[in-house]
Amino acid sequence: MTVTGIITALIVGLIIGALGRLVVPGKQNIPLWLTLVIGVVAALLGTVIARATGVADTKGFDWIELFFQVVLAAIGVALVAGVGGRRRLTR
Repeated sequence: MTVTGIITALIVGLIIGALGRLVVPGKQNIPLWLTLVIGVVAALLGTVIARATGVADTKGFDWIELFFQVVLAAIGVALVAGVGGRRRLTR
């Protein structure tokens, strides 16, 4: 993978992670780097799911693939924020 590909993956991951945070209601006390990691993982998994279902090769922008990615990012943010929130309450 080239440096440009890595930078692009990080930017896309940050955008997908931010969209995932916007979808989840309430305040999420998770750091920016964790949002980036969740976004990158969600973007990769969303692309895999879109290709497996056959919707990744559409003409124009892949809205369904973006939907999969944002939903997975929202699930990831909700899970991480929920686990982090519970951990802080028990201390």
